Amino acid sequence: MNFLGIIPARYGSTRLEGKPLIDIAGKPMIQWVYEESCKALQTVYVATDDERIANIVRSFGGKVVLTGSHHLNGTSRCLEAWNLINAIENKTFDAALNIQG
Repeated sequence: MNFLGIIPARYGSTRLEGKPLIDIAGKPMIQWVYEESCKALQTVYVATDDERIANIVRSFGGKVVLTGSHHLNGTSRCLEAWNLINAIENKTFDAALNIQG
């Protein structure tokens, strides 16, 4: 089976704003999650509606897709990302994993 890992990431968390960009031992949290996910999955993307997060992901060589800001939860963001990524990769994955940071 061909799995796709999607990490939904938003800046405007009500509990901890900017959580994906918080420095942990010299790296932003989103980078730790991305790199660990890549150890288990061949294809991993961050799905975000925030350019700050997208730019950080690009800076460490990660894959990112920009999604709408209307999503009420990460699962909804993952569905939009699924469609975008299938088009970008020019293939259909068998399953997607919603990876939480």
